[in-house]
Amino acid sequence: MKTNKLVALLCAGGLFLTTTGCEKDLLDKTNPNAPTTAEFWKTSDDAVKGVYACYSGLQQFAVYYRSWHFMAHRSDESYSQSPFVELANFTRFLTPDNNFFISSFAWNDYYRTIFRTNQVLTNVPGITMDETLKKRLLAETQFIRALSYFDLAYFFGNIPLITVESTITTRVKQGTQAEAEALIIADLLAAIPNLPLEYSAAEKGRVTKGAAQALLARVYMHQRKYSEASALFTEIINSGKYSLVPNYLDNFTDANENNSESLFEVQFTSAVLELGQGQDNAAASESHDRPNFFGPPGPTFADVQPRRWLLDEYRDSTVNFAPGSTTRHLIDPRRDVSIISNRNPERFYGKTFAEWGWNPSQQYWRKYLNDRTRTNENFTSGINHRVIRYADVLLMQAEALTELGRTADAVQLVNMVRQRPSVNLAPLTGTYTAATLRPLIRSERAKELAGEGTRWYDILRWGLMDTQAGIDELKSRDADFNNFRLGISKLLPIPQRDIDIDPGVKQNPGY
Repeated sequence: MKTNKLVALLCAGGLFLTTTGCEKDLLDKTNPNAPTTAEFWKTSDDAVKGVYACYSGLQQFAVYYRSWHFMAHRSDESYSQSPFVELANFTRFLTPDNNFFISSFAWNDYYRTIFRTNQVLTNVPGITMDETLKKRLLAETQFIRALSYFDLAYFFGNIPLITVESTITTRVKQGTQAEAEALIIADLLAAIPNLPLEYSAAEKGRVTKGAAQALLARVYMHQRKYSEASALFTEIINSGKYSLVPNYLDNFTDANENNSESLFEVQFTSAVLELGQGQDNAAASESHDRPNFFGPPGPTFADVQPRRWLLDEYRDSTVNFAPGSTTRHLIDPRRDVSIISNRNPERFYGKTFAEWGWNPSQQYWRKYLNDRTRTNENFTSGINHRVIRYADVLLMQAEALTELGRTADAVQLVNMVRQRPSVNLAPLTGTYTAATLRPLIRSERAKELAGEGTRWYDILRWGLMDTQAGIDELKSRDADFNNFRLGISKLLPIPQRDIDIDPGVKQNPGY
């Protein structure tokens, strides 16, 4: 699917000239570049193109192309020293204003994607076409709408829940986060029966049953419905369709995308299809912009960096090198895949850390970078963004089982992740309680999923942003949480322009 141009079909009304006689015959024409809704949704091909537009929505400028990464990296694993002061302050919980472009553009582009999904879900059921294909296309669309609302709900809280084909005058009630979760769950439950376990090589990248099950389980984990989540994780694991790839690095380059570890990826290409930055931002390229902002200075803008505690977390203390010796630290191989530091002797963009002259007290994100194949980054990276990986599923299942009192089963899953061939760490041994295993699973998630944007959802799910004790723990790792305001900073401000348009939408507390 990555090689297909994802046609962004926003079916708005066109301009038509109306007159009489011969002039009417000549001038009353349908503009082929702006079909109306009534004219477009006719054939199976129209349905397929409409769903392509929904996938394309995930590539937009302020979704997974750029903004999502800044919003998700307000967690304790990242910080910013960007010379763009407003951006740096945004990551420090000092929101410049209620219309700051990172979050306000994201609000806009997520709802643009939802608009497309609602068009498909409204119009495709009425098309005469193969029923199996129709059900699958609708299920793919339900997943994309669910994913969009998942991000919106956990970034913004109370949000308008639009489920109809909207127009400029459409107004809906602002839903609570719980109501958003209910909508997401309903979409995913409807989608799962109609999604395949896998696709042909030419169709890889489409939504599978496993992807929908994993996203649904994520919602249940946020709701602390561990039994429901665990049942879904069990189905995914027992499906036999997923496995950890031997080489950890293969999850973050464009050389082995949509592999056995991938449940869902946003597809990107480095091909410059049009000039400009980002999907639907004046012009489009269908590429990934994250590497341009998350690497070291010089080759990238270096706007987001990993915290030092995370670099130190990769010292694994479970290995005895010789009988009778004291326990020594073994460096977790995932460290140098995830982070650039002066502890890594490799070459980055053709030079060593010292040759670049980077500050040895600093460290930079390496995941998703093109440093092995380029000398710098630009706005057109072709590396797919991995939204859900099998390693994440295994560790969430371990977390669920721990909360259900099944710690021995949970340890086995943690050890699967630790003993991937390219990582090959010693297994956890011994007997654990929930209290003793919980911090080990959290540490394993920090190391396995570092820099992938899951950390924000983790600390949200663990309730660390809901109590002063939790904030104090986050402060111990990330000084930016000194600016965190309980009951306020967990949510982003709803863009003021949207409140001005619809006074029925109420601002989040504290903004």
